[in-house]
Formats: sequence, structure tokens, C-alpha cells
Amino acid sequence: IKSILVSQFQLILHTLIIGAGDAGATIAREIERYHKRSRRIIGFVDDDMYKHNRLMNGFRILGNREDIPMLVARYKVEEIIIAMPSVKRDVIREIMEICSPLKCKVNTLPGMYQLLDDEVLVSHLHPVSIEDLLERDEIHLDTSKVEPYLKDKVVLVTGAGGSIGSEICRQVLRVKPKKLLLLGHGENSIYLIHQELRSIVPEGTLVPIIADIRDKNQLDQIFTDYEPDVVFHAAAHKHVPLMEIQPIAAVLNNIYGTRNVADVAGAHGVERFVMISTDKAVNPTSVMGATKRVAEKVVLGMNHKYDTKFITVRFGNVLGSRGSVIPLFRKQIEAGGPVTVTDPEMTRYFMTIPEASQLVLQAGAMGNGGEVFLLDMGEPVKIVDLAKNMIRLSGYEPDKDIRIEFTGLRPGEKLYEELLTAEEGTNTTTHKKIFEAALEDVDQEWLSGEIERFETCKSDLDVINVLQDIVTTYHPNHNV
Repeated sequence: IKSILVSQFQLILHTLIIGAGDAGATIAREIERYHKRSRRIIGFVDDDMYKHNRLMNGFRILGNREDIPMLVARYKVEEIIIAMPSVKRDVIREIMEICSPLKCKVNTLPGMYQLLDDEVLVSHLHPVSIEDLLERDEIHLDTSKVEPYLKDKVVLVTGAGGSIGSEICRQVLRVKPKKLLLLGHGENSIYLIHQELRSIVPEGTLVPIIADIRDKNQLDQIFTDYEPDVVFHAAAHKHVPLMEIQPIAAVLNNIYGTRNVADVAGAHGVERFVMISTDKAVNPTSVMGATKRVAEKVVLGMNHKYDTKFITVRFGNVLGSRGSVIPLFRKQIEAGGPVTVTDPEMTRYFMTIPEASQLVLQAGAMGNGGEVFLLDMGEPVKIVDLAKNMIRLSGYEPDKDIRIEFTGLRPGEKLYEELLTAEEGTNTTTHKKIFEAALEDVDQEWLSGEIERFETCKSDLDVINVLQDIVTTYHPNHNV
């Protein structure tokens, strides 16, 4: 009995809550009601000096963030909870600089726009991650603009099992569509997103569909059967090095597949078609980027052919996506290193998956057809700094405990990404985080003829030559 009591006592974490606001109060209240066996609240920390020494939920507000090291030592704090889901991200970064050397477990809450039910719970707590440090300030989705084109509508998402596609599905469900069609080529990824979402929506709302966007006849049958009102086209081959060695696969999926979905959507009278594009389509150095630029041109031209409003949304890397460098770094850190970075000067734009998905929905509401919207990606991040921060968050010191190794640029990679071509200008929109690229019209008859040339290609070099003819700013293997 004594050993059981000792083991139970050892499991109780002395917990300090940072943030004496609504979220902090809710977390404290829930811990007291349901988690007293695992946590003992020491008190709160808050930068508002007028709150200091006051009680909240029976616990004292002990000081500000500068007092954290002293409080950790005095009260033998083992866990710090950052309960500020709406705070600016630079505040989280500053707090982590104070907390990192203290050898405490540091947990935090997702941003408010990541909480699907807007409810703050202990179950939402997670260790502070690189996503939390790089995430930008909370965005505000204008539901009055989004609801009219999604609520009670049949919405189809291609690539619904992917990182962006699955999050678009989650965000669309918040607006209560009539039906959500989950279309994807991989049965396992579609099964997983369907299993995740089916418990939170009425029976019959979700329809999982296994289909290949390269099969136009199959797409036509799907559109005939379900009559979607809105299409979010997120399906694409995105892995840069893989597409470098299999350019025809990128052409078939990213160009022909996009043309199929857009053509069928227009022919069936879809109201809005929103394509997900990438900053790699700008002055591309990769096959993937070049094929996505051609896809943008295809979608732009569909506005002259159909009444459907065709819209493109272009953004950079999303944190935590399957193709992101972050999952790779995590595996390398878990293995004890080295962490591989291609070049010390390489930079990338980053955005969280929920933020990107919500802005895609917002851009879809703003478009009248023919626009290429750019999402505000913030400041570019040095990949080597990203690696160092991730190593520190894991409790190690860069180049002391875990080595960083520079491997050189891979084929098709750039040192930095751009969101606009030299020929494009940018215009502001009614949303402060969404801009519009001023694009020139493309001769669609010429474009169709160029795309048909891919059918006569007999080698990878032939494919690349056709891509260069269509996208004059494409410079293969020219690492910038």
C-alpha cells in the first residue's frame, strides 16, 4: 500500500499556469474537478501587474513572466501550462526563451482558430512545438462571407486525405454543408479522414470516394451522381525530388488531372472551383513548380469557357504537412541526429495548416473568377534556425548534443521561394492577409496545343522542354 501511495504521489505534477485570463481560469477549474490526481496547481503568472497577489479560482497570481525561474525553483514546478490561445505568437516565443532552460514540461493550447468547438479543455494541451513558435497571430474567418457559398451546399474536396485537403474538410464542416464529398486516390487516407469526421456530423453528410483525377469519365460520373456546388481542388503531386525523376507523373496528375476536374466542374455547372497552388509555381526551378504554374494557367482559362467562378490560391509551405521538412527533422532528432539541412542560407515561408485552410475558404468567397490569390506568409524563416529551435525544444543543444549537417541543394530546389513572378503585380483585397496577383490572360487555344504536345514526348527531357515552352520563367536545375 505504501509503495502504491508513493507512486501516486510521484505522478502529481506541480503546475504553474501562465495566463490569468478566461482560458487559464477554465484550465484551472477543469484540473481541480477532474485531474487532481495528476496535477497540483501552484498558481498563476500574468504580466498584468494589477492582477498580482489576487486570487483566481482559489489560486494566487504570483507574478509576471520574469518571475517564472524563481517560482519554478521555489515551488519545485514540474509543469508549465501556457494558457493564452489568443496571444500574439511572439509572446509565446519570448516565454519559451524563459522556460526552455528550466527543464520543466511546457504545455500549451492550440490557437483559437484551431479549436473546432471553440472549447478550452485539458485534453487540448500539447507540448510546445515548432508549429507553436512559428504560428502567426490568430486569423479571423469572416463567416458572413463564407457561409453563403458553403452552407447547405454539396462540397467536393479532391485530395481530401492529404494534409491541406483534410483540413479544408474540417473547416468546411464548421459551416454545415449539405454534403461533403471526400475524393482521393489513396484508400487508406480517405478511410482515415472519413473515420475521423463521421462521428461529428449527421449520418449521410460525408461521402468517401476513391477516384483518380486522371480518369475524366469517372469524374464525370461522380459529378452526375452528386451534383457538387463547390469544388476545392487540393489533389496534386507535390514532392519536388520525386517529380524531378518522374516528370511525366507530375504532368499527368498536376496538369491533366487539374484540367479534367476543372473541365468537368464547369460542364456540370459548379458554382465555384478553388484550386490550391504553391509558391513553387513562381519562377519555377522544379518540375513540380512548373506543372503547378501550367495548372494555374489552365484554371485561369476556364473562366472564359464556363459560368463557374474559377479561383486559384497560392501559398508556401504548411507546417506539419507530409512533405514538410518538420516531420523529417523530428525523426532525425529522435534518432540522435544528424539533422540534415541543405544549405545554411536556405529560407522558406511557413503557415499552419488550419490557417492556410481557413484563408483558402475566405479567398473562395472573395473571388469573382479568374483571380490568383496570395496568402500573407509573413517573414521567411531560415531552415537552419528552424532546425536549431526544434533541437532545443527537444531538450538538446545544437551541434553539441545533436549535430547539424549541410548536404547541398537537391535537384529542383531553390534557396528561397517567391510568391510573385517579376511580371506580376499585387493588389490588396478586403482581407488583410489575402492579396491578388495581377495576371495576364493566356491564349487558351495556344495553351491547349502546347499541353497536347506532352502526348508525343518520348523522354523526360522532352517533357521538360515542353514545360519550358509553356512556362518561360522555368529554369530546370538552376538553383537560385
